[in-house]
Amino acid sequence: MLIGYGEDSHRLGEGRELWLGGVHLESERGAIAHSDGDVILHALSDALLSAFALGDIGSFFPDHDPKWKGLESRVILELVLQKVRDKGYRLAQMVAVVVLDRPKLGPHRAIIQQQLAFLTGLPESRVGLTFKTSEGLAPDHAQCRAMVYLEPIPEKQGEKG
Repeated sequence: MLIGYGEDSHRLGEGRELWLGGVHLESERGAIAHSDGDVILHALSDALLSAFALGDIGSFFPDHDPKWKGLESRVILELVLQKVRDKGYRLAQMVAVVVLDRPKLGPHRAIIQQQLAFLTGLPESRVGLTFKTSEGLAPDHAQCRAMVYLEPIPEKQGEKG
């Protein structure tokens, strides 16, 4: 088994779209980012890369490269999940803690959990989500911390051994 940890944060700005876990949420403010700024998918992708000491998403999708401008974070996750499979592993469980003051995320839990399950291939029962506010300490900020548990793909391990 392997464990990975990642985190991501973005400032929030007026007139920007807010994406969390691959879901577009109605909000007056969204992430100021080179990509769509989905802090859940960015933290999850970094957690997956960290399990193999592969750096972070900035190593593969640098924000100074114009070809990645406006990149959908689900594409980042798809490419990172392929790297995990290429290493002979699969995602077995994920947990994410999101810090955001507004909008309140509780009413969106089910749809975010469903979308994360879809994007990762996990059952919803293996997608843990915790939502927090900053208690007013960082109202112009979105952050996510994520941990992943990876297990060997049985047929891939047989090929290696």
